[in-house]
Amino acid sequence: MIIVKLGGSVITDKNRENTARKRVIKRLIQEIKKADRRIILVHGAGSFGHIHAERYHLDKGFENEEQLKGFSITHLNVRRLNRIIIDCLQRQGIPSISIPPLSVVEMSDGRLRYISTGCFVRALSLNLTPVTFGDVVFDERRGFSICSGDMLVLGLSRYFEPERVIFVIDEDGIFDKDPKLHGNAKLLTTIDYRDLPSSSEMVYPDVTGGMGGKIEVIKRLAEQGTEVVVVNGNKRGRLYRSLKGERVKGTLVTGG
Repeated sequence: MIIVKLGGSVITDKNRENTARKRVIKRLIQEIKKADRRIILVHGAGSFGHIHAERYHLDKGFENEEQLKGFSITHLNVRRLNRIIIDCLQRQGIPSISIPPLSVVEMSDGRLRYISTGCFVRALSLNLTPVTFGDVVFDERRGFSICSGDMLVLGLSRYFEPERVIFVIDEDGIFDKDPKLHGNAKLLTTIDYRDLPSSSEMVYPDVTGGMGGKIEVIKRLAEQGTEVVVVNGNKRGRLYRSLKGERVKGTLVTGG
């Protein structure tokens, strides 16, 4: 089994509120269909979640009544993006179900404490593809927190022990420094997790931690023995070939 994370920067226009990149979503799901692998699909919130979460400072937890409006709006909008993903899966002939984190995740002080995996197990046993996503969830200490898709990938990987985790992002892989800021940034094609850049070197910040947060999750995945592949979802065929176990331009993180 493989866990696939579709990054919000690939499936949405992160600069335009509630704007899905439907052609890209369709192509990526066609690649998933063609590869015919058993997967859990996780997707980011992109412009359906980040803009509202930042506007209402949801990453800080509950501080004032105005944030409750932001909580509701953010949850509503990420469900809209999730519906777009589910509809596309169904049109491509991939029976799937949505598993909202708000219903199955418990957090404490901004950290993932528990995921109820029963729905995922039952879905997979029936050959349904479970789909979950970055969302706002309840937090026993803060009132609520943001649960990123990357957090979900880590939590699900601990339980399901996938053969591979594939992160689909809007760059060719992991670089030695932020390629958006440094023209001489070097793509790291194969790297041991202990040699990955520190999160402080990879700060393209957002309310869910940005690339620095993703690097920390990838380190923890590789440390527990999970193979991690990072590929560019804007490049046709790279997700498909990664699902088939082929090497593509991207980053392979080893460890454990």
